[in-house]
Amino acid sequence: MSRPENLPPPTSMKTLLLLFVVGAIASGFSAEPSPYAGQQTRAIKSLSADEISGYLAGRGMGLARPAELNGYPGPRHVLDAADELKLTPAQTAALQGFFAEMRAAALPLGRALVARETELDRLFSGHEATEPALATLTAEIGRLEGELRAVHLRAHIRTQRLLTPAQVDAYNRLRGYDAPAANRETKP
Repeated sequence: MSRPENLPPPTSMKTLLLLFVVGAIASGFSAEPSPYAGQQTRAIKSLSADEISGYLAGRGMGLARPAELNGYPGPRHVLDAADELKLTPAQTAALQGFFAEMRAAALPLGRALVARETELDRLFSGHEATEPALATLTAEIGRLEGELRAVHLRAHIRTQRLLTPAQVDAYNRLRGYDAPAANRETKP
């Protein structure tokens, strides 16, 4: 049996087949950039610049989302919509008080949280991280995050109790949460 002249010798075909298989396998292992790419230049690796400024300014940054999306408006947004919600002077004064209290409690917690995150980042950037230091810092960060979230959520509870059901429903419509507020506590 003779081989056609245009075919490469068998060893060349084996080499070509091997190169093809290796190339196919290698293309399957192409490295995808990490979703963290670019974040290694952050001042605090775990926080964006917006998060840092939000914590330092006492902003909510979505911490009270369960309240907001379940018919418990926040004082700042209600004050922003005072005319549309037809707030009474007494409601406006109370909401201003709720907001001031919330912000006064949130500011030191936000500063402390940013400080602990800075400390955590320094441990790792200085290659000084230990398991005991990690346990201490992450427990403190978790406690601060919980306290900060509770501060914002409490303000939403107080705001919801102050408003009439019609005002809460109007607020929800203004914010794009068109369904009527459900599961509201009754006013005392």
